[in-house]
Amino acid sequence: MPLVTTVSPSILLPSELERHWQSMRILQGAVDDAANRALTAEHGLSLSEYNALAALHFSDDDGHLRQQILADAIPLNQSSLSRLVGRLEKLGLTERYVCPNDRRGVYTQITEAGRAKVEEARPTYLRVLREHLAEAAGSPEVERPLAKSLEADGKA
Repeated sequence: MPLVTTVSPSILLPSELERHWQSMRILQGAVDDAANRALTAEHGLSLSEYNALAALHFSDDDGHLRQQILADAIPLNQSSLSRLVGRLEKLGLTERYVCPNDRRGVYTQITEAGRAKVEEARPTYLRVLREHLAEAAGSPEVERPLAKSLEADGKA
């Protein structure tokens, strides 16, 4: 899928910075869509579910995170995260518990089944990333790093 620097044929963003940022957003959308399709088809997980499980699995706190930290890491708003974690709980991939030191805090813990699901799905996720980022690397819209756009367009 070729990247574009315009939002539509009739809208040309005025600065290089805006065009570059739009290209990156389009790339992210394409990668997210492809990853979501592949993860759903091959593992029965949405991209959001995979991202939540991966954040828990690779956390340095033995697979559990306060829900606000998890929401920031994915990123999702608190309401969406609660629904997401609820689905993962029903599947036996996570568990929730109240923080023993602060009854207002809720933690999410990945289960062994959740860890296994991440390990099973991760090669699919990495494959999609590699395919799409390799394609984008040859695109003129992505070859020039965003940092150069920021330097050149610092007044925007």
